Amino acid sequence: MSDNCSGNCAACSSNCTERKTENLFEPTGKYNNIKHTIAVVSGKGGVGKSAVTSMLAVSLCKKGYKVGILDADITGPSIPKAFGITSKAMQNELGILPAETKGGIKIISVNMMLEDGDQPVVWRGPVIAGLVKQFWTDVVWGELDYLLIDCPPGTGDVPLTVFQSIKLDGAIMVTSPQDLVSLIVKKALNMANLMNINVIGIIENMSYVICPDCGKKFSVFGENSASYDEFGVNLIGKLPIDPSLATMIDSGSVEHFDSELLNDAIKEIEKL
Repeated sequence: MSDNCSGNCAACSSNCTERKTENLFEPTGKYNNIKHTIAVVSGKGGVGKSAVTSMLAVSLCKKGYKVGILDADITGPSIPKAFGITSKAMQNELGILPAETKGGIKIISVNMMLEDGDQPVVWRGPVIAGLVKQFWTDVVWGELDYLLIDCPPGTGDVPLTVFQSIKLDGAIMVTSPQDLVSLIVKKALNMANLMNINVIGIIENMSYVICPDCGKKFSVFGENSASYDEFGVNLIGKLPIDPSLATMIDSGSVEHFDSELLNDAIKEIEKL
C-alpha cells in the first residue's frame, strides 16, 4: 500500500493491487426497472455532449424505446432547455417525479429544482456528487429501456461518482475533430478503461458542414488525425455543424431532430 493511500477506495480511481473489490454500486429506486444505463461523457467541454445526449434520446424514442435522461451536469445543466421543459420537479410519497417531454422522454435536472433557471449552483464536489446519486436512487423512473446520463466534461468528481456508484452498461465518448480535443478525450478513455467501463464508441460532433448551395461537405476544423485503435473503440457517428439543429435546441424543440444521422450509434446501443 502506498504511503499516500487514505484507505478510502470509493474516493480513489487508482488501480493499485491493494484496491478493495467490494461492490460500490448504488441500487436504483424500488419502483424502477431500468434495462440499460449509458453514460455520455467527454474529456473536454464545448464539444456538444448534452446536444448529443438529447439527440440519442430522441433517436431511441423514435424507435419505440422508453427513454430517460439523467442530467448529471449539475453546474451547467442544459437538457431541460433542449426539450423546452420549464416546469419544476414534483415529489410524492414514492419519490421525485421526472418531467416528461411531448415524445415521452423522462428527464430530471437540477434546473427543475431551482427557483430561477439563471441561478448558479455554487456547490462543492461532494454535494454535487450526492445529488447525482439522489437522481439515480430517489427519482421514480419506472420502466425504462434506456437511461442516458449526461455527465459534465472532464474526469472529476461527477464522472467518477457515475462510474463508481451506478452500474453502467456502457459509455459513449463525444469529441470534435481538433487534435487537442482528441488528446483530452483519450484521457477520458483511459479513465473508462481504468475503471472497467465498456466504451460503446465515439461520436464526432461538428465534424463537417454542408454547403447549402452545392451540397458539398467541408471539414471546417480539418480532418481528425487521431486514432482510437489502441483503445479498441470505433467511431460510431459523425454530426454536422447545422444551424437548424442549433435552432431546435435553443427553441426547446430537439425532438424534431432527424434521427437518421445517428443510425450507426443506435445500432451499437441496441447490441447491449
